[in-house]
Amino acid sequence: MKILILAAGYATRLYPLTKHWPKPLLLVKEKPIIAHIIEKVDSIEDVNEIIIVSNDKFFHQFEDWAKNADFKNKITVINDKTTSEHDRLGAIGDMNFAINEVDIKDDLMVIGGDNLFSFDLNKFSEFVKQKKTMCAVGVYDIKNPDMVNKYGVVTVDESKKIINFQEKPEKSDSTLISMCVYFFSAKGLNLFKEYIDLKDCHDTSGDYIKWLCQKTEVLGYEFNGVWYDIGDIVTFYHASVTFNG
Repeated sequence: MKILILAAGYATRLYPLTKHWPKPLLLVKEKPIIAHIIEKVDSIEDVNEIIIVSNDKFFHQFEDWAKNADFKNKITVINDKTTSEHDRLGAIGDMNFAINEVDIKDDLMVIGGDNLFSFDLNKFSEFVKQKKTMCAVGVYDIKNPDMVNKYGVVTVDESKKIINFQEKPEKSDSTLISMCVYFFSAKGLNLFKEYIDLKDCHDTSGDYIKWLCQKTEVLGYEFNGVWYDIGDIVTFYHASVTFNG
């Protein structure tokens, strides 16, 4: 299995911290956010490579960091060649770019480079193996109905199948939200191209998952523990003080 870490965003909501420095390389507890992610990834037995997709603006920072990083798995950094918010490929565009650029033919776990969490990814890996699913989405219970309008909200049945997906609804009976942690089986990677050929917008990964739910079974795996979605300066500073993952 390969791991793809999405790190090609421009993080404008964290300016000035990210004006000249990528968000996943911001330090939390004296380590870059991406290092916290890779430490969790390195515990998964089946992983044979970690791919980081960046943009042209921050590519060399990631390359320099990866050269000096000391992890179990090989790290490959690729450049999606975008230079600003205006020409970025978006989450799904970057997933498809990485699949083609590296010629990925293995199962793929995708993790957003701004996720900071205490979860054991081995349990997620074991779940998808046991279920033999085409796709699984990491979900998290935010427990607060007033916050659902900030996330993609999912409803799952007793078999863990996602039966409803709403992108930033005003209200929802569910407080399970979709995280940027995904599993895609090797046999389903061709669906990225099919989706991109059909759609104009490649940014919102939730739209792809919603579309995928209409084509195949998509499962939701609920993570329990500490999770931060580092989307703004307030969250970043809060995580910097309180995170202990």
